[in-house]
Amino acid sequence: MENSNFLQIFSKKKEQYEEIKLPKVIVDYREKNSFVPANLLKLGVEIEFKELKVADYLANGIAIERKTVSDFISSMINKRLISQLEGLKQYESPLLVIEGIYEQELYSDNCNSGVHANSIRGFLISILIKHKIPILFTKNPEDTARFIFTMLQRKEKENSLNISRKSLNKNEQIQFIIEGFPGIGPKTAKKLLEEFKTIKNIVNASQEQLQKVIGKKADVFKLSEQDYSPE
Repeated sequence: MENSNFLQIFSKKKEQYEEIKLPKVIVDYREKNSFVPANLLKLGVEIEFKELKVADYLANGIAIERKTVSDFISSMINKRLISQLEGLKQYESPLLVIEGIYEQELYSDNCNSGVHANSIRGFLISILIKHKIPILFTKNPEDTARFIFTMLQRKEKENSLNISRKSLNKNEQIQFIIEGFPGIGPKTAKKLLEEFKTIKNIVNASQEQLQKVIGKKADVFKLSEQDYSPE
């Protein structure tokens, strides 16, 4: 009887374990030459090879571009990485993985790689700030695979339906509309609003008046009654 109960408990646990299925990882077919897919398989991850126009891995909604240290430096020099980063930004959650930092130095102040260390530092900062793409540094292919495996286990938090968007006051609403005009960002919109007070006044302002407030940006800020008709 005890053995029977033990087997039933074991069977239930096995069924529960089998129900837990990680999302499939889509892998670019050119990644077959790396050891990352093999390590993912060892971890029990299901993978599917496809030709991906953008990214090397698609995992749980995250688009991952993987670069070894040497590949990162060479693609930085020939500017190939720039177009790849632009492609990654099509996804809501892009990620750049730089792999092998324990095996090869990413940069050195002695310029051993032929690229000045500050150039590499500057490019990394550009990726983070200008392109707004996070960077993950991994030790080797096994470490990369383990990071991807961890990403698959993450459960995205659902947005609560009770959370409402902050309502904008009248000035914020007007500024929001002004930011929609060509060549106008938040700072410029704020300057225009402080000077002219209303959208109608901004539309009716002369080119000279606009130039006094926003300088050369007035040249691209061409509004007409056809573009916008204030109520």
